[in-house]
Parts: sequence; C-alpha cells; structure tokens
Amino acid sequence: MDALTALHERVSVTRLAEPAPSQTQREALFRAALRAPDHAWLRPWRFLVIEGDDRRRLGELFAQASLADSPGLSEEALERMRRKPERAPLLIVAVSTHHQHPKVPPGEQDMSCAVAVGNMLLAAHAMGVGAVWRTGSMASHPVVRRGLGLAESEQVVAYLYLGQPVGPLKALPELRPEDFFQSWPKD
Repeated sequence: MDALTALHERVSVTRLAEPAPSQTQREALFRAALRAPDHAWLRPWRFLVIEGDDRRRLGELFAQASLADSPGLSEEALERMRRKPERAPLLIVAVSTHHQHPKVPPGEQDMSCAVAVGNMLLAAHAMGVGAVWRTGSMASHPVVRRGLGLAESEQVVAYLYLGQPVGPLKALPELRPEDFFQSWPKD
C-alpha cells in the first residue's frame, strides 16, 4: 500500500484477534515510530512491548488502580479492568520521556512521541494489521505509572493495541478539507 492510500484510508480497529504482528511486521512498526519528527534529536520516547501473560500483569495494575480509586468496586468491575489489555494480542505502551533542552519544551516532546504512535498506526494499516490507540485514566494513574516503572519526567502517551482485524473495517465519513483549512488572514 502506498503512503497516501494508508494516510487516506486508515481507521482504528477495535476488535482484534491473534496472531500478534510477526517479527518482520514489528520491525517495520518500530522503524516507522523512530522516523517521527524529533526537534534536536532528543528521541523523547521509549516503548514497552507487552504480550502473552504480561497482558494479564498489566490488567492487574489496572485493577489495583481502579480499586485504589473505588475501594468498594465489584469483582465483576475489577475483572473487566483486568481483561482490558487482553483485547489484543500485542500492546505497545508509548512513553514520552522529557529531556531538558532550551529549545524543545516538554509539550513538543510529547507531540513527537504522539507522532511516533501515529506512524505506527499508519504502518500497521499499510501492512493489514489492525490497530487502535487507547488512553483513558489508566494512562496517568499513579499505580499504573509506578507499576510500569515510569520516571517522574515520563508519561504514557498511548496504549497501542495491535492484532488481526475481526470483521470488516468501519467506514468513516468523508471529510471535506475546505471545512478545516482556510487562508489566513481571512478577508
């Protein structure tokens, strides 16, 4: 698939199944991430690759975090939290790592990490791999941050879920560029 087709047709795929991306596909995803714009070449990111039983360990962190917020949470609700990472055979946790730099503020470093995730989404789509970017409260919860080993200067930008698409890809509405792009200054 050519680059413009991937850009114009990419959709999030929320229903994912085994198998996880192959080693060759992973290498392509990882290389795509590392081509994100990166002012001053800080490489303000790191990526945690989670699969197999480690998804259940991440789910336990989600359950612990939920219980810390709501001590009376039902076992059913806790089990739903435990199972969230099992919605895909492979997860990549994108972590923005802030570096001190006089010309590159932390927000720009976060955006660089986010573009790296976007590059992986596009690469996955181009290879026929299903992918969805998720965040939510588990991206910033102190229990999860601690369990993932994040430093104070780091934050989760995305949980990228990857696997084989289940069912047809969803159709997205056609957006008109003129609704979002305009000349400036506007007369």
